[in-house]
Amino acid sequence: MTHTIPIAYLITFTCYGARLHGDEAGSVDREHNFFNTPSLSPNSKRVSGNRKQMKQTLYELDGQCRIVVLETLQKVCSHRGWTLLAAHVRSTHVHFIVVAKEAPEKILNDIKAYASRALNRIDVSLQNRRRWTRHGSTRYLWNSEQLGNAIHYVVREQGAPMAVWENINFMR
Repeated sequence: MTHTIPIAYLITFTCYGARLHGDEAGSVDREHNFFNTPSLSPNSKRVSGNRKQMKQTLYELDGQCRIVVLETLQKVCSHRGWTLLAAHVRSTHVHFIVVAKEAPEKILNDIKAYASRALNRIDVSLQNRRRWTRHGSTRYLWNSEQLGNAIHYVVREQGAPMAVWENINFMR
């Protein structure tokens, strides 16, 4: 069966300064963001140039902040009527899988905004802190195989678990 609307989205966003174009981990820029396009090749000059353009230092989520972001993600999804299937909040990035009728860009923007507000409440001295990079990655999941692979990736392939949540009742 072919879907015209994806069954879910895998959404990823990074902390400010955590993923610079040209770094060893790989990234995708505006000219290389098409399906099956390889990541950018490592380029130390580009990384250095990007680092010089940063307005603030790298932002990382500590244990308390990761829990706050995960709880916020769960609350926003519940409030909006979105079904959160899995989430993993790491020190430098966030992955989550959601079923929703809204465009993934709206979901991404809402989650980042509410997470920023929640983080501001626990440390008001950082209200002007840049926490997230612009945009993020939104992958469309069209079938149950893609969905299962994405859930496995988010929950089990991110290294040592940090702030992780999986909706085990969804697949039953």
